[in-house]
Amino acid sequence: MIAFRALATAAVLATLALAACGDDEETTTAAAPQEEAAESAAAEDSAAEDSAAEKPEKKKPKPSQGAAEVKIASSQFGEILFDADDQAIYLFDKETSSKPDCYGDCAAAWPPVLTVGDPAAGSGVDAKLLGTTERDDGRAQVTYNGHPLYYYAHEGPGEVKCHNVEGFGGLWLVLDAAGNALS
Repeated sequence: MIAFRALATAAVLATLALAACGDDEETTTAAAPQEEAAESAAAEDSAAEDSAAEKPEKKKPKPSQGAAEVKIASSQFGEILFDADDQAIYLFDKETSSKPDCYGDCAAAWPPVLTVGDPAAGSGVDAKLLGTTERDDGRAQVTYNGHPLYYYAHEGPGEVKCHNVEGFGGLWLVLDAAGNALS
């Protein structure tokens, strides 16, 4: 029993490490016997507590209180979009127009880049490519080259951990100065 719990805890920690970003939607698997499911749940609770204690809290992007500023800065993927606080900005390739499709759990994991008023073009950004689209709740979401923009909720300033990650039915990709998704 102890060996099983240790194995279950190791499996959960490995899964958490692999799912560090992007794939926040739940996946379904074949049902396990009730005893295994209960032991697995206990192991997950324990691993989650241990993981939370070991990881420092990341700064989560906050909704804009004014005009959002978008700028270009260097990353391991080249020159890409960031906000004024050095938070990486992404597009969701599932969205084929300026109308956002990321709501609910998706928007909790990938918060929209919001603005009050027109967004501001920072260093390296083409102001003609900046715009907004209205979300279902009436808030204005920033767009660039027609793409609704998002953050990843579990990245800190200057981090770009979630480029080319699949989640919520599409890929999350960073953008270059021309507003094109990088592959």
